[in-house]
Amino acid sequence: MMINETFFTLYNNVKIPKLGLGTFQTVDGSEKIAVKEALACGYRHIDTAKAYENEKGIGEAIKESQIPREEIFLVSKVKNSDQGYHSTLNAFDETMNNLDSSYLDLYLIHWPKKISNETWEAMEKIYNSGKVRAIGVSNFKTHHLEDLLSTAKIKPMVNQVEFHLKLQQNNLLTYCQSNHIQLEAYAPLMRGEVLNIDLLKELSLKYNKTSAQVALRFIIQKDIIVIPKSSKPHRIKENGNIFDFELSTEDMDKLTTLNENKRFYSDPDDKYS
Repeated sequence: MMINETFFTLYNNVKIPKLGLGTFQTVDGSEKIAVKEALACGYRHIDTAKAYENEKGIGEAIKESQIPREEIFLVSKVKNSDQGYHSTLNAFDETMNNLDSSYLDLYLIHWPKKISNETWEAMEKIYNSGKVRAIGVSNFKTHHLEDLLSTAKIKPMVNQVEFHLKLQQNNLLTYCQSNHIQLEAYAPLMRGEVLNIDLLKELSLKYNKTSAQVALRFIIQKDIIVIPKSSKPHRIKENGNIFDFELSTEDMDKLTTLNENKRFYSDPDDKYS
């Protein structure tokens, strides 16, 4: 089944697909297979980062797919070692060169650092140049956002964070929504842990969907973008098939009870320096 093209609209009126393909730890050719498969079955949102070391392969896969570049929402990120004003400007040029693209749809600061405000000034310059359609951050907690907003001229349009049934980040979600910052979820399938949750098994039978599809649908219905990662063609198709059903309010409420504030990846405060 082809994915329904459904979007959220950022506060600057740029439309971003609700579903994207995550490509973390997808290298050595597997990134090309994954991107081509995703594009073939209807994905139009591809997420990468300079730190993933797969931008070149992703750029090649997009070219080889023959899908017009303007139909694809392409995202990359400034890696930690490139943060700072001038180094961010240089890093952006390298990313454009790697992806073989004249523009990006979204550029993010990968992790908060003490010099992120300086990095953000460079992001604003890139945005004002027209080479990127939207700018944002990744892994920013509320206090990191508040610090950034104290000096920012342009508010981040997106905050991409770890978000899933066991880490629902309700305070951050409320903060972002009240500030018109679109939240985006990575690691939505909790490194496969969705397969071990009884409530998801129960709901998968009720909706005739897989546990993964129910977990992804929960996030979409919270008005959050979701970018599941896979390099397996059947999983990529399965993850995309989440727009032909809707979870009831009662089942959404049941799923909220699974929150444990459990992370599978680094706490941003532990990496902050």
